[in-house]
Amino acid sequence: MKLATAALLAVPAVAAFTPATSFGVRNTALKMSEVETEKKVTPLPASVKPGVVTGQALKDLLGHAKENGYAIPGVNIVGTSSINACMEAAKKYGGPIMVTFSKGGGQFIAGKAADNTDDAASIAGCIAGALHVRQVAELYGVPVVLHTDHCQKAWLPWMDGLVAANQEYFEKNGEPLFSSHMLDLSEEPLEENIGICKEYMEKFAKMNILLEFELGVTGGEEDGVDNTDVDSSRLYTQPEEVYYSYQQLSEVENAMFTCAASFGNVHGVYAPGNVDLQPVILHNTQAYISEKLGDGDDKPMFFVFHGGS
Repeated sequence: MKLATAALLAVPAVAAFTPATSFGVRNTALKMSEVETEKKVTPLPASVKPGVVTGQALKDLLGHAKENGYAIPGVNIVGTSSINACMEAAKKYGGPIMVTFSKGGGQFIAGKAADNTDDAASIAGCIAGALHVRQVAELYGVPVVLHTDHCQKAWLPWMDGLVAANQEYFEKNGEPLFSSHMLDLSEEPLEENIGICKEYMEKFAKMNILLEFELGVTGGEEDGVDNTDVDSSRLYTQPEEVYYSYQQLSEVENAMFTCAASFGNVHGVYAPGNVDLQPVILHNTQAYISEKLGDGDDKPMFFVFHGGS
C-alpha cells in the first residue's frame, strides 16, 4: 500500500470523478485534533478525466492533491479481480486511485507456470494488466494512475522490458502505456541511486512518464524485498539527500518525479510502540528545499508514503 501526495490528510469523496466540495476528517490516525474538521476541495483540473491519467494530466492531478491536502492511495494488485476491486472502491468511496503492479504481481498475472526467463512472464503480466485497466477504467468513471512498484538494481531488466512496451505504445498512441514507474535503488549509495534514476528519467521524460525514486529504506517485507533486519538508522531520510536528488533530476528536461522518503515507515503489521514514525522529516525536508530554491513554493517535492505503518 502506498500514498502519493505532497501533504497527507485524507482522500476526498467524489461524485463521478469530481471531488466533493468538502469532506470530513474523523476518527483516524491522521486526525489533527479532537474536533472534526471540514476541508473544502476544489474541482479536479479539466485535464484530469476518467480513465488512465498520464503526462500533464498526471502532473495536474498531483498538483491538485498538493493544493487540497489529500493523498492518492495506491494498491499493489495481483490480477484483474484486485484491479477491478481498486477501481470499484475508487468509484464508491472517492477517486482517484493508483493501480500498482510489481514484478511478482506481473508474473502472477501471466501465470506461475509461464516461462519467466529474462523476466518474460513478469513483463508480459504487467503489460496485460495495464491493457486491462486501459480497456475498462473509463467505465468506472474515475481517474486511474497506472504505476509499477519496487524495482531494485537487480530487477532493472524487468524495467527495461516495460520501458520498451511504453515506447511501442507511445509511438502508436502519443502517450505511454503506464503513467509512472518506481526505481527502488535505496540500498545503493546515494550518488549511484540517483545517477541510475537520472538515466531512466531521461528515457521517461521523452514519453511523459513520471519517476518515483526511493531514499532511505522502508522496513518490513513486501513482494520478496525483505528489510526486516535493516539498521534502524536507514529508516530515516535526511533533507540534504532529497535536495540533492531534486537538483539532479530537475536537470532533465520535462522531468516529473516523486520521492519515497523514509520516516520510519514499514511494511506489515506491528504492535504499538514497535514502529517509530517521524513524519516531521517530510515537513522539514519541504522547508529545507523551499529555502534552498527561494521561489516561494513551500512544498516543492511530491512525496510517496510506503508501508502499512
